[in-house]
Amino acid sequence: MIVHFSKRTVEPGIAALEMKGSIHAGAECTRLELEVDKIIAGHETRVIFDMAGVTHIDSAAIGTIVRCLTKLKKAGGKLRIATAQPMIIYSLKMTKLDTLIEMFPTVDQAAEGFIAPGASAG
Repeated sequence: MIVHFSKRTVEPGIAALEMKGSIHAGAECTRLELEVDKIIAGHETRVIFDMAGVTHIDSAAIGTIVRCLTKLKKAGGKLRIATAQPMIIYSLKMTKLDTLIEMFPTVDQAAEGFIAPGASAG
């Protein structure tokens, strides 16, 4: 299944990128990076990957997620992952990516307290 991306604004400055399908080496990874580039260009630097519809990721996809994280950090932002399926969570934990990117059961929970780095909560 070809991966489909759909971006929505959760709150000002926070974008959720919904993904559906399998993310494998090649075009899907390139498209994911381009989607993140577009989000950053739109001045949304706090991004939540909504992975509820992702059925499989390979090692190239994990590398792409790390590159997306790096791009967002360079732009002064952050990345969180929400709604990942158990097999995806397992892959992220096996590669220790869960130590770099916070994971949440829902997009709403991922958005809670998701303030820009350096900004005050009050």
